[in-house]
Amino acid sequence: MKHKKLKILQYPAVFEPAIEGGYNVSFPAFPGCVTFGRTYEEAKAKAREVLELWLEELVGTFLAIVKQSKIAPEK
Repeated sequence: MKHKKLKILQYPAVFEPAIEGGYNVSFPAFPGCVTFGRTYEEAKAKAREVLELWLEELVGTFLAIVKQSKIAPEK
């Protein structure tokens, strides 16, 4: 049987009751990464989804920056 390695990252999420009902969700480690759910369960599902997309974007942006940068030759 082949072994697989899996890295699981965890980030705290803040669930706040919204005035209009439901829950606003934010991630203190990622300002601007926010979502909303009409129920707690929906808010949890959407929080997982938005965090995954946020991290994918960060990885994609970082990789794009690394590929575009060039090391200046030493003098």
